[in-house]
Amino acid sequence: MENNKNKLVYLSAILYAVITGLSFLFTKIALRSADPIDILAYRFSACFIAILIPVLFKWIKFDYSREKVKRILPLALLYPLLFFSFQTFGLQYASSSEAGILLASAPIFTLILSTYFLKEETNLFQKLSIILSVLGVVYIFIMKGSSIDFSNLKGIIFLLLSALSFSGYSVMARTLTKDFTGTELSYIMIIISFIGFNIVSITKHLVDGTIGNFFIPLRYLDFIIAIIYLGVLSSLVTSLLTNYILSKIEASKMSVFSNLGTVISILAGVIFLKEEIFYYHIIGSILIVGGVIGTNFLDKRKL
Repeated sequence: MENNKNKLVYLSAILYAVITGLSFLFTKIALRSADPIDILAYRFSACFIAILIPVLFKWIKFDYSREKVKRILPLALLYPLLFFSFQTFGLQYASSSEAGILLASAPIFTLILSTYFLKEETNLFQKLSIILSVLGVVYIFIMKGSSIDFSNLKGIIFLLLSALSFSGYSVMARTLTKDFTGTELSYIMIIISFIGFNIVSITKHLVDGTIGNFFIPLRYLDFIIAIIYLGVLSSLVTSLLTNYILSKIEASKMSVFSNLGTVISILAGVIFLKEEIFYYHIIGSILIVGGVIGTNFLDKRKL
């Protein structure tokens, strides 16, 4: 029975990595028709509608008190609100390659925070595995000719804050999943993001006098498909998966699966966009996968 539970947790983590990895492909499609802020507004609108349907049909029931909402609110602010906000603003000042390198540091932040706040124990092999996973991502980007331009300091700071927000969320969710179900956490997180990103997007258009432009992307079928994927799968489903996984395994173990998404995005680029795959993609992917396996299976109980 315990083995079946463990299999379900790790299958969920792999599914999370697959959905996250493919989200880069759908984000590229959405960016053809809308800017990042509008995409976030549409993304979490789709996400909100998707979770609202089972609530309206009373398939899911929630019982929130003011105290419960107050406890979940900081989690919702960290992720998705601050995570995506910092990421979006960071990408205005830094390249997507720099973002890939810097966001890969999230597992290291998670390791530090989970050790300090949750007293999670990791042995030397697990620490080295986390670093190995991060190095795999960094290696791929460096070999592609990317590097961090420190003249883009503002962008670097925003992207590091984005990584730190995700790490903070992972640690806080690990604690809250003891008292709340994954669905309860996700519902509040989605509502906050839906309200926040739509306010920002619509306010920006009102200030610029371009409110009509907000609706233009809805003319394009590929944009609608991309938003459904990003909203329903890459936001709602990953939120439910993450909260479930964090209720079962340590935050440091979960965090490295985000880097596995890099491997999936490379495969998606090769399969769907006919991008070339080079030796450094393979070496980097081996480092990432090795890091994920090491972090999750070289714990103290098995040594």
